[in-house]
Amino acid sequence: MTYKTVNNTAKNSANNTANDIKNDNTHSSETITAAIWRGDERGQLVDFEIELRANQTVLDVVTEVQRSLEPTLAYRFACRVGVCGSCAMTVNGKPRWTCRTHVNNVLSADNRITIEPLRHLPLIKDLACDMEPFFRHWQRAGAVFEGTATRHDEIPGIGRDDPMRRVASEGIECINCAVCYSACDVVGWNESYTGPAALNRVWTLVNDERQADRKGLLHKAFSDGACGSCHSHGNCTRSCPIELNPSRSIAGLKRASIFGVPKDQ
Repeated sequence: MTYKTVNNTAKNSANNTANDIKNDNTHSSETITAAIWRGDERGQLVDFEIELRANQTVLDVVTEVQRSLEPTLAYRFACRVGVCGSCAMTVNGKPRWTCRTHVNNVLSADNRITIEPLRHLPLIKDLACDMEPFFRHWQRAGAVFEGTATRHDEIPGIGRDDPMRRVASEGIECINCAVCYSACDVVGWNESYTGPAALNRVWTLVNDERQADRKGLLHKAFSDGACGSCHSHGNCTRSCPIELNPSRSIAGLKRASIFGVPKDQ
């Protein structure tokens, strides 16, 4: 069954997202078909037909479907401007931030787009996943900063040119959107694998001289299901929406297991 809407916008004017769609006057006679996953793991793709709009993102498509055609559609979003990462979904087989993915860049020749939940995470309903396994692995990897200083100590100055600071800064912008986790083949066949996001975070902490027990953290990075399970496929790096390089971070951890924790130069 295909659900259709033409020149039909959200009715709830109190909702900011609905207002954005409603105020978009760049109507077109052209339509697109969005195949959206409905249900749990045993669900199916359902077609929804809506207008193709100027500057339309995939998140706009999902929002319009939910506001105008299928109010029970479940999905997750917050900022809509590429800051929170909560709108991550699988678009045409690739995990992406839907707020940053423009429809014109992913639309097929026959004006179709397929939107599914992230892979490798338990599905709650439709496009909403349970992030618990992702954060459980994060905690298990020790990817939480634990400093040695107290509130009574002087705050140490770390210059921007400090070599270890530069290495840590390369991976510190991760916001835990789980796109790399969804893209990782190893996560797909090994549920105990820590995943690239957590290991990327561990690498930043190993390079942070304020972190307590960096040697112990490095040792934990090579426990069962951690760094040694990475096959270096590079899908995490290719998929990262902000172009971080978890593959390089994991390679750094592997080098450090041989040469020891990094030292300031």
